[in-house]
Amino acid sequence: MNIKKVESSLVKESYYVIDHPSGLTIYVHPKEGYRSAYAIFGTNYGSVNTKFRVDGGDIISVPDGIAHYLEHKLFESEEGDAFVRYAATGADANAYTSFEKTCYLFSCTDKFEESLEILLDFVQSPYFTEQTVAKEQGIIGQEIKMYEDSPDWRVMFNTLVGMYHKHPVRIDIAGTVESIAEITAEKLYDCYNSFYNLHNMVLCVAGNTTPEQVIAVADRVLKTDKDQKVENIFEDEPYEVASEYIEQKFPVSIPMFTLGFKQDASNGAKTSKELAYMNILMDIFSSSSSKLYNELLNEGLINDTFSYEYMEGPGYAAILFGGESRKPKEAAARIKESIVKFKEKGIDTEEFDIAKRAVYGTAIRSFNSSDKIANNMVDMHFNNRELFEYIEAVAGAKVSDIEKSLEQMLDPDNCTLSVVCSEEQSV
Repeated sequence: MNIKKVESSLVKESYYVIDHPSGLTIYVHPKEGYRSAYAIFGTNYGSVNTKFRVDGGDIISVPDGIAHYLEHKLFESEEGDAFVRYAATGADANAYTSFEKTCYLFSCTDKFEESLEILLDFVQSPYFTEQTVAKEQGIIGQEIKMYEDSPDWRVMFNTLVGMYHKHPVRIDIAGTVESIAEITAEKLYDCYNSFYNLHNMVLCVAGNTTPEQVIAVADRVLKTDKDQKVENIFEDEPYEVASEYIEQKFPVSIPMFTLGFKQDASNGAKTSKELAYMNILMDIFSSSSSKLYNELLNEGLINDTFSYEYMEGPGYAAILFGGESRKPKEAAARIKESIVKFKEKGIDTEEFDIAKRAVYGTAIRSFNSSDKIANNMVDMHFNNRELFEYIEAVAGAKVSDIEKSLEQMLDPDNCTLSVVCSEEQSV
């Protein structure tokens, strides 16, 4: 077993990376003086992984929404529900499925080792029958309809539909009522056996714990997995967006919009440095202290719901701006005009310094939260980045780095505007 301690003299923090004999990579970030601990057990498998093959075998195609369905079903076993087991330890447990990963987690202030044992045990113990699979369809069907009735969700998801021609990121994470009806126990086992291999997973723990505690539980509970290669298969995706504008009617008091800029994802995930430079750039351009934000706010084109985010995964990447606006088309046009001027003018040194301090401060504050530490380690692991490299890149960033990043991002001719508004509203 290889155990490596990773330290940062810059932020005075350290964590351990453990290559466990089972094949699982484990990260442990002890926080002295903390009362609680947080653990997250994740697999590099999300809603977009619907066509794949293992070790060069036959291509397997599965229904949309199956990763999310599998997440729900994994809590069940012949012995009972994992949440019942957690109730005995007092841990607060949950799980989520995103486009690119599925994670199971808990936080606790007591009985950490017992709770960690439950986590590692139930995630490694699939139990699917046709009867239990069928039982879940109604529950997830209701969840799908709930998201269909959420304007916040629809305005964002319609943006992805507009940006992407073929990539499965354009499909709801939970799938559709029709697609989940095709899910069987056999297909769930196909996905589980392909992606829930410990070599494709990570365990990240932070807070009131030690590497010795985590290793002791892992040695007791983890099963050894043979390494295997899973090849995800995606159709070729054009650089250009599929549609420049999508509108959906909803009974909302104020129209909502998302303006999505499709990014080139052909080179895979951003490096630690690239992510750091992009976050500084986005803070300069559109944070609440930026010129653009305050101009749009003063002109009544946005309100304080305006925000931005970067999303990335296998075969996709996008920068999204959005919020409420009584004139979403005008707000979007102003954002695109500002991008052109921004690229022509270059980066203002004073604005760069303010944004750099803001991004650095956010990164430093994240070390005060066990759950943020653990979740950041999961993201960094699956994207081949390193936690301290990112912070050091922020600290060492120069204006020229940000200007180079700007050249490769935010193409105003390759974006989609999604609007949700009521029948009576004119946008």
